[in-house]
Amino acid sequence: MSLHAQLLQRAAQGRPIRVGLIGAGKFGSMYLAQVPRTPGIHLAAIADLSVTGARANLIRVGWEPERMGAESIESALARGTTHVGEDWQALVRHPAIDVVVECTGSPMHAVDHILAAFDQGKHVVNVTVEADAFCGPALAARAQAAGVIYSLAFGDQPALICDLVDWARTCGFPVVAAGRGHKWLPHYAESTPETVWEYYGLTPAQAERGGLNPKMFNSFLDGSKPSIESAAVANATGLAVPSDGLRYPSASVEDIPFVTRPISEGGVLEKKGMVEVISSLEPDGRVIPYDIRMGVWVTVEGETEYIRNCFEEYNAHTDPSGRYFTLYKRWHLIGLEVGMSVASVALRGEATGVASGWHADVVATAKRDLKAGEMLDGEGGYTVWGKLLPSARSLALGGLPLGLAHNLRLRRPVAKGTCLSWDDVDIDTSTNAWKIRHEMAGEIPRASSP
Repeated sequence: MSLHAQLLQRAAQGRPIRVGLIGAGKFGSMYLAQVPRTPGIHLAAIADLSVTGARANLIRVGWEPERMGAESIESALARGTTHVGEDWQALVRHPAIDVVVECTGSPMHAVDHILAAFDQGKHVVNVTVEADAFCGPALAARAQAAGVIYSLAFGDQPALICDLVDWARTCGFPVVAAGRGHKWLPHYAESTPETVWEYYGLTPAQAERGGLNPKMFNSFLDGSKPSIESAAVANATGLAVPSDGLRYPSASVEDIPFVTRPISEGGVLEKKGMVEVISSLEPDGRVIPYDIRMGVWVTVEGETEYIRNCFEEYNAHTDPSGRYFTLYKRWHLIGLEVGMSVASVALRGEATGVASGWHADVVATAKRDLKAGEMLDGEGGYTVWGKLLPSARSLALGGLPLGLAHNLRLRRPVAKGTCLSWDDVDIDTSTNAWKIRHEMAGEIPRASSP
C-alpha cells in the first residue's frame, strides 16, 4: 500500500501519526506549510527557543491562530491543534509523540535532542545534517540499539541522492558517481555572511522577505554544506570521497555523464563509486545553461553491450562511449518534502537515508590566517569552511569536525587553507556531541583512503 493510502487510512481510523518538531525556522516552516494539507498527520507540538518567532512563521506559511492555540501538548492532542513552546524536553518525553523532526540547524544541540528522543523510544527525522556529518554512524547505531528509526530528511539533497543510489542498485546498475549541484567558484570558500547574497544571486530584500539566515546560506556557498551533505551521502551509501576535497567539475546536465567518469576514461573521478558535486558555473564565472545547481544526480554504468544498446534505443543520454548514463532531478523542494520521511519512518519503519559506515568526514579549514585566541564561528561564518575528506585521512590528521567548530577558542595561529586539528582548540569534552564523536572514532569501522 502506498504511503498516501496508508495516511488516508490512518486519518479515517482517527489514528494520525503524531509529530513533534524541534526548530521552526526556514526549513521547519516549509514542512509546516504542508502539514495542514497532509492526511493522517497531527503536528502536536513545536519547540523553539523563540515562541514569538515560531508563531510568526506559522502565520507566514498560512496557519490560522486557533490552530496553534493549545496551552499544552495534552490540550493539543485532545483538540487536534498544535502546542508551541520552548520546552523541547517535554516534547521528546511525551508518550504520544511518534516521530521527532529535528530541525534546529544547530549540530551540538541536535545531538542532544536526537539522543534524548532515542531514549524515549521516538523515531527521528534529522534535518540538521551537520550533526549527521560528524557522528551519523554513531547516531544510527544508537537508534538501532533503541529499536527506533533514525533518518535523513527527504527533500534535503542527501536523502534524495540516497534515493537515486538505491534506485540504481535495486535495478542492478553499478553506481559510478552520485551527488548534487552547486554554484561554485574557488574563491567562494572565503565568503562570509557579508558577501553571501551577492555571490548567491539574491538581493538583501529577497533574503529578508524569505526570512533567510545569511550565515546558514553562506554555509552553502562557501562549500561547507556541499561537503557536509556529501559526507552524509558517502556514509549512507558506502560511496568513496575524493582524497583531497570536492573537485566541483563544471557541467551542464547533459555533460554530467562525461565528467563523472574515472580520470582514466576522460572524467574527473579517482575511481568508480564516488560522491562529487557539479558546479553550475564555468571556471571564468559564466553561467552554464541547463544546470543542475538545485538538483541531484546519479551516474550508472551499462556493463554489457545489451544494456548499452538499450540506452541507445530509448534515447538515454550517455557519454560518448555509451557506457555511462546519468539520471537526475533538477530541483529539490527542501522542507516541502519532509512528509515523505515522516510517513516512511512511521508507516514502513524505513529510513530515507541513514549512515551505514564511516567513510567521510568534514574538517574545519581556515578561511583566512587565524590568530591564537580567536573564536571559531562554525559553518557559514567568518573563520572556517568545511573540507570533505576520507574518514581515514581525517583521523590521521586529527581533524576537527566542522560540526564541532562552534564557539571554540584557538590555542595557536592557523594559516589560511589549513585543516584544523583537535590540538588547535580548547573544547568542552563534557558535551554529548564530543562524547559520541569520540565513541564513533574508536568503534565505527572506517574506509581506507582512495
